[in-house]
Amino acid sequence: MVVTNSFPKPAETAKFNLSSYLKQRQQLCDQALDNSITVVYPEKIYEAMRYSLLAGGKRVRPILCLATSEMIGGTIEMAMPTACAAEMIHTMSLIHDDLPAMDNDDYRRGKLTNHKVYGEDVAILAGDGLLALAFEIVASKTPDNVPKDRVLQVITRLGKALGAAGLVGGQVVDLDSEGKTDISLETLNFIHNHKTAALLEACVVCGGIIAGASSEDVQRLTRYSQNIGLAFQIIDDILDITGTQEELGKSAGKDLQAQKVTYPSLWGIEESRLKAQQLVIDACKELEYYGEKAVPLQALAHFIANRNN
Repeated sequence: MVVTNSFPKPAETAKFNLSSYLKQRQQLCDQALDNSITVVYPEKIYEAMRYSLLAGGKRVRPILCLATSEMIGGTIEMAMPTACAAEMIHTMSLIHDDLPAMDNDDYRRGKLTNHKVYGEDVAILAGDGLLALAFEIVASKTPDNVPKDRVLQVITRLGKALGAAGLVGGQVVDLDSEGKTDISLETLNFIHNHKTAALLEACVVCGGIIAGASSEDVQRLTRYSQNIGLAFQIIDDILDITGTQEELGKSAGKDLQAQKVTYPSLWGIEESRLKAQQLVIDACKELEYYGEKAVPLQALAHFIANRNN
């Protein structure tokens, strides 16, 4: 299947077989993630960690990391530990986000959420375990031919993307904003630039850093990833309205139930789609410098804006 799209894209991207690319890379990521956690005593915590980490998903974040490394001139092997770490951090955020104290969700990726299977206490610890393992795997499994200063930069960026300056900070403002009708676009952008886009940005930029990206490369990758990160969230907001639980693999209509201000609530669905599409176009322009090497990342940007789950 050749990737198609609802808005124009370069001829190279239109010819790129994204379906085949995603299937291959997803298999590579799934295998690496499966190998990353062995069940030993106490078995319950390792089983809980594996339950959510291996529950499926599109593996967009690790695939972005690998694609960026290759575009800059690196290899899959160089970037795989960082890619796995990004997925572990993302999975941790989902486990914690689904807890009763947060979004209180029963389903994720079509399966019962971690706390519904293992209890809230073990779910919290499973998230903590994945977070610790993420940094351990970058530090210990990145190949020896990658300079240590690059590994240190990756650890620093992942930590910032996760903490109060990133995902955690965005989540706090998101929770504080529930039920308020006077949330501004500026506040909404803050939430999602931190809660969603920060980790996507780290996946892309860290993939480049591992491969030896220059400061100019990092600037281009940052602009690309910030654009796709915001587009990702806009589409997420739309799907929460238009999708079903079967399509999404999680509860639909949660934003409305929680009385959250979203992009569709500010702009409407069609205007939100147009904004997301423009963000993707802008993102792809940032990578024109790299020519055909950028095609996978450009195709992934279009995929983000046209997904249905």
